[in-house]
Amino acid sequence: MSQDYYELLGVGRTASADDIKKAFRKLAMQHHPDRNSGDKDAEKKFKELNHAYDVLKDPEKRAAYDRYGPAAFEGGGPGGPGGPFQGGQGFDFGSVFGDIFEEMFGAGGRGRPGGRADMRGQDLRFNLEITLEQAYAGTDATVRVPSSVSCEACHGSGAEPGSKPQQCPTCHGRGRLRAQQGFFTVERTCHTCHGAGQVIDKPCRTCAGQGRVRREKTLKVNIPAGVEDGTRIRLSGEGEAGARGGPAGDLYVFLSVRRHQLFEREGADVHCRVPISMVQATLGGSIEVPTLDGKMARINVPAGAQGGHQFRLRGKGMPIMRSSQRGDMYIEINVETPTNLTAKQKELLKEFEKAGKTSPESEGFFSKVKEMFGG
Repeated sequence: MSQDYYELLGVGRTASADDIKKAFRKLAMQHHPDRNSGDKDAEKKFKELNHAYDVLKDPEKRAAYDRYGPAAFEGGGPGGPGGPFQGGQGFDFGSVFGDIFEEMFGAGGRGRPGGRADMRGQDLRFNLEITLEQAYAGTDATVRVPSSVSCEACHGSGAEPGSKPQQCPTCHGRGRLRAQQGFFTVERTCHTCHGAGQVIDKPCRTCAGQGRVRREKTLKVNIPAGVEDGTRIRLSGEGEAGARGGPAGDLYVFLSVRRHQLFEREGADVHCRVPISMVQATLGGSIEVPTLDGKMARINVPAGAQGGHQFRLRGKGMPIMRSSQRGDMYIEINVETPTNLTAKQKELLKEFEKAGKTSPESEGFFSKVKEMFGG
Protein backbone atom coordinates (compact mmCIF):
# COMPACT_ATOMS: atom_id res chain seq x y z
CA MET A 1 0.00 0.00 0.00
CA SER A 2 1.75 3.14 -1.23
CA GLN A 3 -0.80 5.78 -0.22
CA ASP A 4 -0.31 7.47 3.14
CA TYR A 5 -2.60 5.92 5.77
CA TYR A 6 -3.72 9.28 7.12
CA GLU A 7 -4.54 10.56 3.63
CA LEU A 8 -6.39 7.33 2.87
CA LEU A 9 -8.67 7.85 5.87
CA GLY A 10 -8.95 11.57 5.24
CA VAL A 11 -7.51 12.71 8.59
CA GLY A 12 -4.48 14.69 9.70
CA ARG A 13 -1.44 13.22 11.45
CA THR A 14 -2.53 14.77 14.74
CA ALA A 15 -6.05 13.29 14.54
CA SER A 16 -7.38 11.71 17.74
CA ALA A 17 -8.31 8.02 18.02
CA ASP A 18 -12.01 8.97 17.93
CA ASP A 19 -11.55 11.03 14.77
CA ILE A 20 -9.75 8.14 13.09
CA LYS A 21 -12.50 5.72 14.10
CA LYS A 22 -15.27 8.00 12.80
CA ALA A 23 -13.49 8.53 9.51
CA PHE A 24 -12.89 4.81 9.04
CA ARG A 25 -16.48 3.92 9.86
CA LYS A 26 -17.82 6.37 7.30
CA LEU A 27 -15.49 5.24 4.50
CA ALA A 28 -15.81 1.53 5.30
CA MET A 29 -19.58 1.66 5.02
CA GLN A 30 -19.26 3.58 1.74
CA HIS A 31 -16.90 1.01 0.16
CA HIS A 32 -18.22 -2.16 1.81
CA PRO A 33 -18.57 -5.02 -0.76
CA ASP A 34 -22.20 -5.57 0.23
CA ARG A 35 -22.97 -2.07 -1.05
CA ASN A 36 -20.82 -2.51 -4.14
CA SER A 37 -21.60 -6.01 -5.34
CA GLY A 38 -19.13 -7.18 -8.00
CA ASP A 39 -17.02 -4.02 -7.78
CA LYS A 40 -13.43 -5.25 -7.38
CA ASP A 41 -12.13 -1.70 -6.92
CA ALA A 42 -14.49 -1.16 -3.97
CA GLU A 43 -13.36 -4.42 -2.36
CA LYS A 44 -9.71 -3.42 -2.81
CA LYS A 45 -10.40 0.03 -1.36
CA PHE A 46 -12.23 -1.55 1.56
CA LYS A 47 -9.24 -3.76 2.37
CA GLU A 48 -6.86 -0.80 2.18
CA LEU A 49 -9.05 1.21 4.53
CA ASN A 50 -9.17 -1.64 6.99
CA HIS A 51 -5.38 -2.09 6.85
CA ALA A 52 -4.82 1.61 7.49
CA TYR A 53 -7.27 1.66 10.38
CA ASP A 54 -5.78 -1.52 11.86
CA VAL A 55 -2.44 0.29 12.11
CA LEU A 56 -3.59 3.71 13.22
CA LYS A 57 -6.03 2.53 15.89
CA ASP A 58 -3.20 0.83 17.79
CA PRO A 59 -0.94 3.36 19.62
CA GLU A 60 2.19 1.20 19.23
CA LYS A 61 1.58 0.45 15.54
CA ARG A 62 0.76 4.09 14.90
CA ALA A 63 3.99 5.23 16.56
CA ALA A 64 5.98 2.76 14.44
CA TYR A 65 4.24 3.94 11.28
CA ASP A 66 4.86 7.60 12.10
CA ARG A 67 8.55 6.84 12.52
CA TYR A 68 9.29 4.26 9.81
CA GLY A 69 6.29 4.45 7.49
CA PRO A 70 4.85 1.30 5.80
CA ALA A 71 8.25 -0.42 6.06
CA ALA A 72 7.54 -1.06 9.74
CA PHE A 73 4.94 -3.68 8.74
CA GLU A 74 6.65 -5.41 5.85
CA GLY A 75 7.63 -9.06 6.04
CA GLY A 76 4.32 -10.59 6.99
CA GLY A 77 3.64 -8.42 10.01
CA PRO A 78 0.12 -7.67 11.24
CA GLY A 79 -1.77 -6.43 8.22
CA GLY A 80 1.39 -6.50 6.05
CA PRO A 81 1.96 -8.13 2.67
CA GLY A 82 1.58 -11.65 4.04
CA GLY A 83 -1.22 -10.70 6.46
CA PRO A 84 -4.90 -11.63 6.43
CA PHE A 85 -6.00 -8.58 4.44
CA GLN A 86 -3.83 -9.16 1.36
CA GLY A 87 -4.45 -11.31 -1.68
CA GLY A 88 -8.23 -11.54 -1.17
CA GLN A 89 -8.08 -14.99 0.47
CA GLY A 90 -9.67 -15.81 3.82
CA PHE A 91 -10.94 -12.25 4.27
CA ASP A 92 -13.34 -11.93 7.21
CA PHE A 93 -15.60 -8.90 6.74
CA GLY A 94 -17.12 -9.48 10.20
CA SER A 95 -13.78 -8.85 11.92
CA VAL A 96 -13.46 -5.44 10.30
CA PHE A 97 -16.04 -3.95 12.63
CA GLY A 98 -15.02 -6.08 15.64
CA ASP A 99 -13.81 -3.18 17.76
CA ILE A 100 -16.88 -1.12 16.82
CA PHE A 101 -19.25 -3.98 17.73
CA GLU A 102 -17.42 -4.47 21.02
CA GLU A 103 -17.89 -0.81 21.86
CA MET A 104 -21.60 -0.94 20.95
CA PHE A 105 -22.56 -4.28 22.43
CA GLY A 106 -19.81 -5.14 24.92
CA ALA A 107 -17.43 -8.08 24.86
CA GLY A 108 -20.25 -10.41 23.84
CA GLY A 109 -20.51 -8.72 20.44
CA ARG A 110 -17.85 -11.05 19.04
CA GLY A 111 -19.66 -14.20 20.03
CA ARG A 112 -18.66 -16.81 22.57
CA PRO A 113 -16.79 -20.07 22.22
CA GLY A 114 -18.31 -23.43 22.98
CA GLY A 115 -21.80 -24.38 24.10
CA ARG A 116 -21.14 -25.60 27.63
CA ALA A 117 -22.86 -22.59 29.21
CA ASP A 118 -26.01 -23.54 27.31
CA MET A 119 -25.90 -27.02 28.88
CA ARG A 120 -25.85 -25.73 32.48
CA GLY A 121 -28.30 -27.42 34.84
CA GLN A 122 -31.22 -25.51 36.29
CA ASP A 123 -31.11 -23.82 39.67
CA LEU A 124 -33.39 -25.36 42.29
CA ARG A 125 -35.36 -23.86 45.18
CA PHE A 126 -36.13 -25.61 48.46
CA ASN A 127 -38.32 -24.11 51.20
CA LEU A 128 -37.24 -25.04 54.72
CA GLU A 129 -39.10 -24.17 57.93
CA ILE A 130 -37.11 -23.92 61.17
CA THR A 131 -37.98 -23.06 64.76
CA LEU A 132 -37.03 -19.84 66.50
CA GLU A 133 -34.75 -21.86 68.78
CA GLN A 134 -32.93 -23.22 65.71
CA ALA A 135 -32.59 -19.72 64.31
CA TYR A 136 -31.22 -18.62 67.70
CA ALA A 137 -28.59 -21.34 68.09
CA GLY A 138 -27.92 -22.29 64.45
CA THR A 139 -28.22 -25.86 63.27
CA ASP A 140 -27.43 -28.38 60.55
CA ALA A 141 -30.50 -29.47 58.64
CA THR A 142 -30.79 -32.44 56.30
CA VAL A 143 -32.92 -31.88 53.19
CA ARG A 144 -34.04 -34.27 50.46
CA VAL A 145 -34.30 -32.58 47.07
CA PRO A 146 -35.69 -34.16 43.87
CA SER A 147 -33.08 -33.36 41.24
CA SER A 148 -31.06 -34.52 38.26
CA VAL A 149 -27.63 -36.00 38.92
CA SER A 150 -24.80 -36.99 36.62
CA CYS A 151 -25.32 -40.41 35.02
CA GLU A 152 -22.97 -42.92 36.63
CA ALA A 153 -23.04 -45.28 33.63
CA CYS A 154 -21.57 -42.75 31.17
CA HIS A 155 -20.04 -40.36 33.75
CA GLY A 156 -22.18 -37.55 32.40
CA SER A 157 -20.96 -37.74 28.79
CA GLY A 158 -24.23 -39.10 27.39
CA ALA A 159 -22.36 -41.68 25.31
CA GLU A 160 -22.69 -45.43 25.74
CA PRO A 161 -19.78 -46.86 27.79
CA GLY A 162 -16.96 -47.81 25.41
CA SER A 163 -17.72 -44.90 23.08
CA LYS A 164 -17.33 -41.17 23.38
CA PRO A 165 -18.88 -38.01 21.96
CA GLN A 166 -17.40 -36.73 18.71
CA GLN A 167 -16.76 -33.14 17.67
CA CYS A 168 -19.76 -31.67 15.90
CA PRO A 169 -18.97 -31.55 12.15
CA THR A 170 -21.23 -28.55 11.61
CA CYS A 171 -19.81 -26.08 14.18
CA HIS A 172 -16.45 -27.82 14.74
CA GLY A 173 -16.97 -27.97 18.48
CA ARG A 174 -17.92 -24.31 19.04
CA GLY A 175 -21.62 -24.96 19.63
CA ARG A 176 -22.36 -21.76 17.68
CA LEU A 177 -22.63 -20.88 14.02
CA ARG A 178 -21.68 -17.52 12.55
CA ALA A 179 -23.35 -15.98 9.52
CA GLN A 180 -22.69 -12.67 7.76
CA GLN A 181 -25.79 -10.49 7.28
CA GLY A 182 -24.91 -7.18 5.72
CA PHE A 183 -22.60 -5.29 8.08
CA PHE A 184 -23.27 -7.66 10.98
CA THR A 185 -21.98 -11.06 12.00
CA VAL A 186 -24.82 -13.04 13.59
CA GLU A 187 -24.32 -16.02 15.89
CA ARG A 188 -26.86 -18.71 16.62
CA THR A 189 -26.91 -22.07 18.39
CA CYS A 190 -25.75 -24.94 16.22
CA HIS A 191 -28.79 -26.91 14.98
CA THR A 192 -26.85 -30.18 14.84
CA CYS A 193 -25.47 -30.41 18.38
CA HIS A 194 -27.88 -27.87 19.98
CA GLY A 195 -24.99 -25.92 21.46
CA ALA A 196 -23.09 -28.86 22.99
CA GLY A 197 -20.24 -28.76 20.47
CA GLN A 198 -20.37 -32.57 20.32
CA VAL A 199 -22.57 -35.23 18.78
CA ILE A 200 -23.22 -38.73 20.12
CA ASP A 201 -23.41 -41.70 17.76
CA LYS A 202 -24.25 -44.23 20.50
CA PRO A 203 -26.37 -42.65 23.25
CA CYS A 204 -26.10 -44.07 26.76
CA ARG A 205 -28.99 -46.46 27.39
CA THR A 206 -29.24 -45.47 31.05
CA CYS A 207 -29.77 -41.72 30.51
CA ALA A 208 -30.84 -41.77 26.83
CA GLY A 209 -27.89 -39.58 25.91
CA GLN A 210 -28.72 -36.78 28.36
CA GLY A 211 -25.80 -37.43 30.68
CA ARG A 212 -28.05 -37.12 33.74
CA VAL A 213 -30.81 -39.06 35.48
CA ARG A 214 -33.58 -38.13 37.93
CA ARG A 215 -32.78 -38.87 41.55
CA GLU A 216 -33.42 -37.53 45.03
CA LYS A 217 -30.40 -35.89 46.64
CA THR A 218 -29.82 -35.78 50.39
CA LEU A 219 -27.90 -32.69 51.44
CA LYS A 220 -26.81 -31.13 54.69
CA VAL A 221 -27.51 -27.40 55.07
CA ASN A 222 -25.60 -25.36 57.62
CA ILE A 223 -27.91 -22.73 59.12
CA PRO A 224 -25.93 -20.04 60.93
CA ALA A 225 -27.13 -18.55 64.23
CA GLY A 226 -29.22 -15.41 63.84
CA VAL A 227 -30.86 -16.13 60.48
CA GLU A 228 -34.08 -14.24 59.81
CA ASP A 229 -37.31 -15.21 58.13
CA GLY A 230 -36.75 -15.16 54.35
CA THR A 231 -33.00 -15.75 54.51
CA ARG A 232 -31.66 -17.41 51.34
CA ILE A 233 -28.79 -19.90 51.51
CA ARG A 234 -26.99 -20.80 48.26
CA LEU A 235 -25.41 -24.21 47.77
CA SER A 236 -23.18 -23.86 44.73
CA GLY A 237 -23.29 -26.73 42.25
CA GLU A 238 -26.05 -28.59 44.13
CA GLY A 239 -28.78 -27.83 41.61
CA GLU A 240 -29.61 -29.99 38.62
CA ALA A 241 -26.70 -31.60 36.81
CA GLY A 242 -25.90 -30.10 33.43
CA ALA A 243 -26.79 -31.97 30.27
CA ARG A 244 -23.97 -34.08 28.79
CA GLY A 245 -21.28 -32.93 31.16
CA GLY A 246 -22.39 -29.29 31.41
CA PRO A 247 -21.95 -27.42 34.72
CA ALA A 248 -24.49 -28.03 37.48
CA GLY A 249 -26.91 -25.35 38.67
CA ASP A 250 -27.17 -24.09 42.24
CA LEU A 251 -29.59 -24.93 45.05
CA TYR A 252 -31.23 -22.05 46.91
CA VAL A 253 -32.67 -22.85 50.33
CA PHE A 254 -35.25 -20.29 51.51
CA LEU A 255 -35.79 -20.25 55.27
CA SER A 256 -39.01 -19.47 57.09
CA VAL A 257 -39.03 -19.19 60.89
CA ARG A 258 -42.05 -20.80 62.55
CA ARG A 259 -44.16 -18.57 64.81
CA HIS A 260 -43.31 -19.17 68.47
CA GLN A 261 -45.92 -19.68 71.16
CA LEU A 262 -44.11 -17.52 73.75
CA PHE A 263 -41.63 -15.22 71.98
CA GLU A 264 -42.04 -12.63 69.29
CA ARG A 265 -39.03 -11.52 67.29
CA GLU A 266 -38.38 -7.95 66.18
CA GLY A 267 -35.06 -7.79 64.35
CA ALA A 268 -32.44 -8.96 66.82
CA ASP A 269 -34.67 -8.26 69.84
CA VAL A 270 -37.10 -10.73 71.39
CA HIS A 271 -40.33 -9.83 73.23
CA CYS A 272 -42.23 -11.92 75.74
CA ARG A 273 -45.45 -11.08 77.63
CA VAL A 274 -45.55 -12.61 81.11
CA PRO A 275 -48.81 -12.68 83.10
CA ILE A 276 -48.62 -11.97 86.84
CA SER A 277 -51.33 -11.84 89.47
CA MET A 278 -52.77 -8.68 90.93
CA VAL A 279 -51.21 -9.55 94.26
CA GLN A 280 -47.73 -9.97 92.69
CA ALA A 281 -48.07 -6.64 90.94
CA THR A 282 -49.28 -4.96 94.11
CA LEU A 283 -46.76 -6.37 96.58
CA GLY A 284 -43.86 -6.87 94.20
CA GLY A 285 -41.37 -9.72 94.27
CA SER A 286 -39.20 -11.81 91.94
CA ILE A 287 -40.42 -13.97 89.08
CA GLU A 288 -38.68 -16.38 86.70
CA VAL A 289 -39.07 -16.03 82.94
CA PRO A 290 -37.90 -18.33 80.10
CA THR A 291 -35.19 -17.34 77.61
CA LEU A 292 -34.30 -18.68 74.16
CA ASP A 293 -31.19 -20.44 75.41
CA GLY A 294 -33.41 -22.83 77.38
CA LYS A 295 -32.66 -21.33 80.77
CA MET A 296 -34.67 -19.24 83.22
CA ALA A 297 -33.92 -15.63 84.11
CA ARG A 298 -35.02 -13.95 87.34
CA ILE A 299 -36.40 -10.41 87.38
CA ASN A 300 -37.55 -8.28 90.30
CA VAL A 301 -41.01 -6.77 89.96
CA PRO A 302 -41.35 -3.57 92.01
CA ALA A 303 -44.37 -3.10 94.27
CA GLY A 304 -47.22 -1.38 92.48
CA ALA A 305 -46.06 -2.42 88.97
CA GLN A 306 -48.59 -1.62 86.27
CA GLY A 307 -49.58 -3.72 83.30
CA GLY A 308 -47.39 -3.03 80.24
CA HIS A 309 -44.28 -2.34 82.31
CA GLN A 310 -41.19 -3.67 80.48
CA PHE A 311 -37.97 -5.18 81.79
CA ARG A 312 -34.89 -5.35 79.57
CA LEU A 313 -32.52 -8.31 79.65
CA ARG A 314 -29.37 -7.24 77.80
CA GLY A 315 -27.80 -9.72 75.41
CA LYS A 316 -30.63 -12.25 75.76
CA GLY A 317 -32.01 -11.62 72.28
CA MET A 318 -31.04 -13.10 68.91
CA PRO A 319 -27.44 -13.33 67.68
CA ILE A 320 -26.57 -10.83 64.95
CA MET A 321 -25.17 -12.63 61.89
CA ARG A 322 -21.51 -12.02 61.10
CA SER A 323 -21.13 -10.26 64.45
CA SER A 324 -20.37 -11.14 68.06
CA GLN A 325 -23.23 -8.93 69.26
CA ARG A 326 -26.69 -10.01 70.35
CA GLY A 327 -30.02 -8.28 70.65
CA ASP A 328 -31.94 -7.81 73.90
CA MET A 329 -34.95 -9.50 75.43
CA TYR A 330 -37.91 -7.43 76.64
CA ILE A 331 -40.26 -8.84 79.27
CA GLU A 332 -43.63 -7.11 79.44
CA ILE A 333 -45.79 -7.89 82.44
CA ASN A 334 -49.51 -8.36 82.04
CA VAL A 335 -51.41 -7.88 85.30
CA GLU A 336 -54.36 -10.27 85.36
CA THR A 337 -57.73 -9.31 86.83
CA PRO A 338 -59.05 -12.03 89.20
CA THR A 339 -61.96 -14.08 87.87
CA ASN A 340 -64.35 -16.65 89.36
CA LEU A 341 -64.07 -15.14 92.87
CA THR A 342 -65.67 -16.81 95.84
CA ALA A 343 -68.05 -14.89 98.09
CA LYS A 344 -65.33 -14.54 100.71
CA GLN A 345 -62.84 -13.16 98.18
CA LYS A 346 -65.37 -10.59 96.98
CA GLU A 347 -66.03 -9.51 100.56
CA LEU A 348 -62.31 -9.13 101.22
CA LEU A 349 -61.86 -7.00 98.14
CA LYS A 350 -64.71 -4.71 99.21
CA GLU A 351 -63.15 -4.27 102.62
CA PHE A 352 -59.81 -3.60 100.94
CA GLU A 353 -61.36 -0.85 98.83
CA LYS A 354 -63.04 0.76 101.88
CA ALA A 355 -59.73 0.80 103.74
CA GLY A 356 -58.29 3.57 101.58
CA LYS A 357 -57.49 4.95 98.14
CA THR A 358 -54.96 2.75 96.34
CA SER A 359 -55.40 3.72 92.67
CA PRO A 360 -53.83 7.17 92.22
CA GLU A 361 -53.94 7.13 88.42
CA SER A 362 -57.66 6.39 88.14
CA GLU A 363 -58.45 8.86 90.92
CA GLY A 364 -56.49 11.57 89.12
CA PHE A 365 -58.27 10.81 85.89
CA PHE A 366 -61.76 11.14 87.34
CA SER A 367 -60.78 14.32 89.19
CA LYS A 368 -59.89 15.89 85.86
CA VAL A 369 -63.21 14.71 84.41
CA LYS A 370 -65.07 16.49 87.24
CA GLU A 371 -63.10 19.68 86.65
CA MET A 372 -63.89 19.54 82.93
CA PHE A 373 -67.60 19.34 83.55
CA GLY A 374 -67.66 21.83 86.37
CA GLY A 375 -67.73 19.41 89.28
